[in-house]
Order: sequence, then C-alpha cells, then structure tokens
Amino acid sequence: MTLRLALVGGPMYDGLNEVLSGRDVEIVVHADHPTLNREVAERLAAGERLDLISTHSKYAPSQAQWLRALDDLASDETVGALAPAAVDLCRFGGGLMSLPRNIDVRVLWWRTDCLDAAPSSWAQLTEKDCGFGFPGRESGLFGTFFELVVGNGGRLFSDEGKPVVASDVAVEAVETLCRLAARAPADLSTWHYDQVDEALLEGRIWAAAAWPGAYGPIRDGALAGLLAPAPYPAGRERWVSYSGCHSWAIPNTCGDLDGALGLLELLGSESTAALDAQGGSIPAHVQALGRIQPTDGVDAQRLAITRRTIEEAMITYPGLTRFPSIEEAGWRAINAALTGRCSAVETVDRIQHAAEEALS
Repeated sequence: MTLRLALVGGPMYDGLNEVLSGRDVEIVVHADHPTLNREVAERLAAGERLDLISTHSKYAPSQAQWLRALDDLASDETVGALAPAAVDLCRFGGGLMSLPRNIDVRVLWWRTDCLDAAPSSWAQLTEKDCGFGFPGRESGLFGTFFELVVGNGGRLFSDEGKPVVASDVAVEAVETLCRLAARAPADLSTWHYDQVDEALLEGRIWAAAAWPGAYGPIRDGALAGLLAPAPYPAGRERWVSYSGCHSWAIPNTCGDLDGALGLLELLGSESTAALDAQGGSIPAHVQALGRIQPTDGVDAQRLAITRRTIEEAMITYPGLTRFPSIEEAGWRAINAALTGRCSAVETVDRIQHAAEEALS
C-alpha cells in the first residue's frame, strides 16, 4: 500500500529525498509549517487517510486528537536511542505523541567584514545600525517576540497555562521588533525563515539568527568566508532561544500501520539522523549527534555554540491544544505593528485577548 505523507518543505527536509527514494510513498502535502498544520488539520478532521506526518513538539498537542500515541507502537530501541529531553518535549497528556527528529535552537550569524564584533544582546542590536533580520510573519515572528519577553524577565503563560501576555515587558518587546524592522529591508514584514536566510546570504542584512537546518546553505554560499557564528543575543535577565523538536507522528487515519511504523523506524534511525547532520541539523539521535565531526573551525564554533544553547538557553511553550490559534493571532498583531497599523500597546492587548479567548 502506498504510504501517504505530509511533510514540511525547505532545506532541512531536502535530504529526506534520499531516504524516501524508491519507496512507495505519496507526498500529499509539502509546505511550510503553518501551511502544513492548516492542511493536516483540515484533512484529518475530514477523516482523510494520512499515514505519517511531520510535526513539531509545540504543534503536536493541537493535533493530539488525531494522533496515535507511540508508547506501545515505536520500539524501545528506537525511542531509547533518542535524547530523553527531546522525547519529553514530544509527550503530551502522558503519551508520546510524536517521535523527535531534530532539536532546534537558533545561532546568530554575523558579517565579519561589516561589524567589529557579534552583537551579544538585544540592547546592542537596537543601538547599532547592523541590519539585523528576523522573520516578519508567522511562527518565526511570534517566537522572536517570545524570546524578547522571556529574555527580559517576562512570561506569556503562567505555570497553570493561563495567558499573562499583557505587560510592560511585552510592549517593550514589540517596540524593539519595530525599531529593528525599521532598520532592515522594507520587505522584512513578509519574510518567513527561508527569506531571512536568503537575505543574509545575499548581503541584504549583516546579521540574523538561523536554525541548524540553514547551515548547509550558509556553509556553501558565496559569503561563507565572511559569516561567523555567535550565541543568540541575550535579554536583560536571561539568555534564551525559542526551541523545540521537529518530529514524526502517525495519525489515527493511518491505513497501513505496519508500513507507517516501518518508515517511522527508518526515519528515527542513526543513518537518517546522520544525513540530517550532514545538512547542519542537530539530530535527536544521541549516537548520530555524538559522531558529528566539524569540517572546519567555523563549524566547530557553530556546534559548540549550538550544544551550549541546548544545555543552557532552551525555552519552549507549554503544551496547549489551542496554541496554533494563539500563535496565528499573535504574529498577525505583531506584523501589524511592524507595518505601522497598530501600536505596541494595542498589539499586546490583542494578543492577550486572543489567548484568553482561545483558552476559555
């Protein structure tokens, strides 16, 4: 039986072509993560057959009603080979809802020919005219807002999962994003992750944060010799990076459970993780991660910074079944501020109201 897959697009997933080549699969969705989430939700709600999907630790809770718990399905050997912290991020409601693939944290890349040193804090970024780029829409924008709030001592949600967005710290975070956007290319408000990477590699900006999966294009690009890695900028109170795990899940509408489990075992294997590592990703597979050998001094720096960030600076959202709707409303409100259609105070009020409504 042909396995029906829903996958994220972009450079981080291009390496899967080698894994899937020659296998009886049909990729029915191939899109950026927000688009993927919407299409998967529509298809699963309609009862459409999907055998395996790519998801994320922050999104799987919103899909849990349609997913099979993997605790009694995935082999102990497969799960045991993965970093326990990554596995824990993929649990929700007591069950393992997805199998972690890669651990995502951001690293700052900066132009050594344009800046004297890497900006080490958000304050330095706003003080210098350094052409800093960031996602101007969707999950990347809301995630950057999250980092600014937490780095400066604030919170978006209480320990009980209640929204506590409305604060002076959140207003300051929106104002910071607006100041940075005003110094960046005029089309920043339309950028997703890939457009940030492209702007950096085209020399349109002098610094930007990138996920591990973007390292391949950075390493192989024309500006490779001029770009250097550095820790993500710190806030006043904390150094943090909005983080999580790309992962694999099996929906309840799976029509070939044995086939899907076989593919899941392959995708969770050391050989597939090693392919991910070649592209710059940080696999959740412990042995594959441990065997990564830097190709040069820059790569050694990148890996050291990434490992330190994973150990010291990871932050993530609480598991919320309505998180996608909160994120959607949040980024749209912040995007309106970036484009002068909304004040920072109004933006924060909109996010707080949307979160309260979603979680009521």
